[in-house]
This record gives sequence, structure tokens and C-alpha cells, in this order.
Amino acid sequence: MQALINARVLTPRGLETGLSVRLQGDAIVDVTRAEQSLHDCELIDLDGQVLAPGFIDLQVNGGGDVLFNDAPNVEALRRIASAHRRFGTTGMLPTLISSDRDVLRAAIDAVRTAMATSVASLLGIHIEGPFIAAARKGVHDPRTFRDIDKADIDLMAAPGHGRTLLTLAPEQVDHARIAQLCHHGVIVAAGHTDASYEVTRAALDAGMSGFTHLFNAMSPLQGRAPGVVGAALEDRSSWCGIIVDGQHVHPAALRIALAAKPRGKVVLVTDAMPPVGGKRNDFRLGGRVITCRDGRCTTADGVLAGSCLDMASAVRNTVHLLDVPLAEALRMASTYPAAVLGLDKSHGQIAAGYRADLVALDGALEVRSVWCGGVREQHVTAAARTN
Repeated sequence: MQALINARVLTPRGLETGLSVRLQGDAIVDVTRAEQSLHDCELIDLDGQVLAPGFIDLQVNGGGDVLFNDAPNVEALRRIASAHRRFGTTGMLPTLISSDRDVLRAAIDAVRTAMATSVASLLGIHIEGPFIAAARKGVHDPRTFRDIDKADIDLMAAPGHGRTLLTLAPEQVDHARIAQLCHHGVIVAAGHTDASYEVTRAALDAGMSGFTHLFNAMSPLQGRAPGVVGAALEDRSSWCGIIVDGQHVHPAALRIALAAKPRGKVVLVTDAMPPVGGKRNDFRLGGRVITCRDGRCTTADGVLAGSCLDMASAVRNTVHLLDVPLAEALRMASTYPAAVLGLDKSHGQIAAGYRADLVALDGALEVRSVWCGGVREQHVTAAARTN
């Protein structure tokens, strides 16, 4: 049994000192006052570091120089997950960008096999497109866009591949289909959409529960046309993913979103691409070269193509750019995304019975240690960062 001591531990009350966190196997045994007997434990002194639940990233296109779309297989998933653990991500949804059904099937099969063989960090899959709007396509290939049908729903709703998050454009999908997807346990979010406020509101009523990378690739908030952004900010029940890299969205817009949404309904995502945790600054996407430079991943003509953001940097940016208290920024990276996935009884908190997925950060909020299923990876440093 391990006992983690001398840390600032994230609890529901905030960052607390004087606690010990005991781990056994892949679970947290208890969180107690440090003065209680720990004679049967291996003591790990964290020397005042912050101890938080491991980060959960709902949108990971790639990492470690691997793009999931190009390699929808178990080895690619292992490399992507390993690259992101260096930055505190102990739970993730590998994200498949718009593709044909054969690639979608291969990706789902790869996630199912990887989870069955205990590839660390995987919680399911995020399918971003191809049921999206050409008007807001971003870097998605419009040649892959199609209408959703029963075969797609059956594929996504099949058991064994963890949680399924589907990003779609609500104006492109019949809302009875959205209700059907939600009935089968698929988490539906709006993204890459030019929908009106009214259509978005109707999709929420049908069961859609979230918004993918708020503000990006969606109809904006205007005085007489609130659009997707207006519907997202108004709705009290839905969640919004945000990319806090100082590139995708102006910090003031993100501060407005945080003021509008209830606490717990805004989650950090990276939209990460292969350079995160990798050695290269460029990669290919759909035949185009994407270059990551000065914190931006872009095509040759300047279109944003995902990010080179990691979750530890997202937390730092949330504190420094958005003026969010550290404890809340950490929850936005762990507790709240666990709730989005319906995993809030097992992930995203440091409490007895929860999975031993943890991250320790130093005073500069750099990752120093990660526990994934109770297994510790040490001495992850700023040198591992790509941005």
C-alpha cells in the first residue's frame, strides 16, 4: 500500500494540507489525517506539491507523433495515451475526425480491444463528424460528410468500447435520431454547426447535452440571432468544452462563458494533435501538411487544425489567462469531465473507492508524478512539453 503525504490535496473543500492519501492496487483506499498510523505503507513524500485527480481529456486527436485517424489501431492508442500521461492525463477519449464508415468501425474496434487489454487511460471514443455542416467544416474533409443512418447508430451504440461522445451538427441530423442516440447511451454534443438558436434548442430538448470546443466552428452569438453559442451559454444543464490555449478563443470570451454557465458545466479539452508529447512539429491531415508553431497548429493558409495544447498547460492557462482559482481549474480538468462521461462515482475525485488516477504538480504547475490505476510515473518535467 502507498501513502501519499505532505501534499496540497484537492478535496471538495479546496486544496487541503495535512492529509494522507492511501492507495492499494488501482484504487484509493482512504483520505485521512496525516498523523494517523501509516506503518504498513510505502510513504511517498510529495514535498508540498499539489495532488489532484488525474486529468480527463474528452478530445484527443493524437499525440506522440501519432494521429488516430491515420492509425486506428491498438498500438497507436497506446502511444497516444502514453504521450498524454506525461502531462497528467489519466483518462481520455481518442478522437476520430470525420471519416468513412470503415475507418469509424476500425477505430471503435481498436478502442474496444485496447480497453479489453487494459491499455491505460482509455475511457471510450469521441467521434467528431462526419455528421456536421460544410459551412463550419474547419479542417474536416467535406467529402466524408454524410447523413447518419441506422448502421451508424448501431455501430456507435454497440457495447464494449466505453463511453461514446458524438459531435454532430444539429441542423444536419433529424432530432428523432438524436433522441435515439441518447437512448442508447451516446453522449451527443453540437459542433462544426451553423445551426440557429431555435434548432439548437430543439436538439437540447431531444437529449443533446453538450457543445464541442465552444465558440469554434459554430454560429456565433448576435443580438438578433443568438446562434449555437447563445443557446450554449443560456442553457443551464448542458456542458461546454473549451480550448484554453490563447489561440482558439480570446480569454475575455472564455471568461464570459464561465460567468454564464453554472459551476461544473465548463470543461477543459485540448483538441490535441500528434506533436503533443512528440518530436515533430508537423504532420499530415487529409493530405494537407499541418504545422505547429508558436502554440498554433495550422494549415498552409492559416486555418486552425486542432492544437498543440496539453492538459497541464490548459490548467495553467485557465489560472493565468482566465483568473480561475487553481482548485477550480483542476476540477475543470478532472471532476467535471468525469461527470460529463457519467463516471463521477469512480473518476475525477480523490476519495475512498475512486480509481487511483492522480497527478502531482509543483509550484509552477508542472507535472512531477502521475498515477494511472495506481501505477506511478515519475519525474515528468517541463522539458516534455511541446508548446
